[in-house]
Amino acid sequence: MYLGLDLGTSGVKAMLIDGDQHVIGSATGSLDVSRPHPGWSEQDPAHWIAATEEAVAALKAAHPAALAAVRGIGLSGHMHGATLIDADDKVLRPCILWNDTRSFAEAASLDADPRFRALTGNIVFPGFTAPKLVWVKNNEPDIFARVAKVLLPKDYLRLWLSGEHISEMSDSAGTSWLDTGKRAWSSELLAATDLQEGQMPRLVEGTEQAGTLRAELAAAWGMQPGVVIAGGAGDNAASACGMGTVAEGQAFVSLGTSGVLFAANGSYLPKPESAVHAFCHALPDTWHQMGVILSATDALNWHARVTGRSAGDLAAEVGDHLKAPTGVTFLPYLSGERTPHNDAKIRGAFIGLGHETGRAELTQAVMEGVTFAIRDSLEALKSAGTSIGRVTAIGGGSRSRYWLASIATALGLPVDIPADGDFGAAFGAARLGLIAATGADPLAVCTAPKTAETVEPVLALTSAYDEAYHRYRALYPAIRGI
Repeated sequence: MYLGLDLGTSGVKAMLIDGDQHVIGSATGSLDVSRPHPGWSEQDPAHWIAATEEAVAALKAAHPAALAAVRGIGLSGHMHGATLIDADDKVLRPCILWNDTRSFAEAASLDADPRFRALTGNIVFPGFTAPKLVWVKNNEPDIFARVAKVLLPKDYLRLWLSGEHISEMSDSAGTSWLDTGKRAWSSELLAATDLQEGQMPRLVEGTEQAGTLRAELAAAWGMQPGVVIAGGAGDNAASACGMGTVAEGQAFVSLGTSGVLFAANGSYLPKPESAVHAFCHALPDTWHQMGVILSATDALNWHARVTGRSAGDLAAEVGDHLKAPTGVTFLPYLSGERTPHNDAKIRGAFIGLGHETGRAELTQAVMEGVTFAIRDSLEALKSAGTSIGRVTAIGGGSRSRYWLASIATALGLPVDIPADGDFGAAFGAARLGLIAATGADPLAVCTAPKTAETVEPVLALTSAYDEAYHRYRALYPAIRGI
C-alpha cells in the first residue's frame, strides 16, 4: 500500500492506493486561512499537522489493515509558502502563503535584478518565496535573524514525518532561488536576499527517497518501521503525475481555488516576460510550463457569498448548454493576477451592467471571466513555444459542463473529462510514494486515466466568444491605472 498526503489551502487530503494503483480510501482534515490584513494570507503550520493527523486517523478507522501495509508515502502541497524555522526546528511565525501579495514591492525589486530571470527562468512574482523573505527581513528583522531553515509547506510536513530538511525540484522551482535549468540552489540568488545555501533544505528528485517515517509515528499509525517518504511534488506537478501529464505535448486545465493551464515539456523552455511559469517537473530530467490565475473557483465562491447562494446552485441556474456572452464582463482579479499581467495590486470588476442584468447573467460572466483568464494563459504558453492540442480538465470547477464548454470554445480545444476517479494531487503523491519505495519506472506508473467524455468547442459560438475575449483583453489596461 502507498499513502499520498496533499496539503491544500483548505485541507489535507490523505489517499491510500494499492500496488495496482486502485484507490482504497481517502480522508480529509480541514484547514482555514488567516487574512489579518488586506493582501495577507497565512496559516499556522501546527494546523497542517493537526489536519494530517485527522485525515490519517480517519483512514486508520476505515482501513486499518491497508494503512498498516503502507510501504511508501508521497507528499504534495501548495507552493511558494515561506515556513520559517529556527535552529531547534521551531516555527518562527505563521507561514506566508502562495496567494499573499504583501511583498509586491520586494518582488519588483528582485525582478529588476536580471540574474533572477536569467537563472530561474521566471518573473519574481509577489507570491513566490524569495520576496517574502525580503519582506520579513525589512519588517520583522528579529525573526529574519533567527531563520535557520526556510521550508515549503509540504516539506515542513516532511520534517514532522521524518525529522529531515529535504525538498525537491518542482516545488523549489517556485521559490526564485533555484537555478531551474541546472536543478540546483543558486548561491548567487540566495546571497541577493541575504541567505545562504545552508538555510535551504537538501534537494532530491520527486521520485527519489527523501527520508523515512519516524518510528513513533509509524507505531501510532500501525505501520512497520522504515516506511519510505518520496521527494514528492508541488501541488500542480503532483496533479500532473496523477493525471499522467508527464510527457511532451500533454496538458491539463485545473479549475481549483486558483486556475492552472499546465503543459509538460521534455526540455527547459523559459520565457519569463510572458509571465508563464517554467518549472522543474517531479520526474527527473523533465520540466513543465504553466499559466496561473489566482482566482478560479474562488471567483465563483466569492460570487456565492455575495449573493447568498451556493456555488452549485449558481452553476445550476446557468444550466448546461453554452450561451453567447451577454455583454457583461467580469475581471477575476480578486487577489491580483499572475499570468499574463504579474500585477498584485489589480482588483476585479464587473463591466457592462444594465437594468436587465440578473444573478444568472452575473454568474455566467464570472465563469466567462475565469475562462478568458485561462485563454490568456494559453496565449502566453503559445508565445513561449508550447503547442497544445487538447487538455484534460480537473478540479472542482470541472464538474460544471457549462464551464467546460466555455473553456473548450474560448480555447478552441477539446476538453477531456477523465473516467470516474480521483486523479488529483493526492493520487499523484501516492504514485510518487510507490515509485520511491519500489524503484518502478516513473513513466510506467504515471499513466493517463481513460477519458469518459470529451467536451468539444461550440463552433456556432466561436466568433461571439472571440469578440467577448477581445473586449475582456481591452479592459485590463483600461482599469489598471484607477
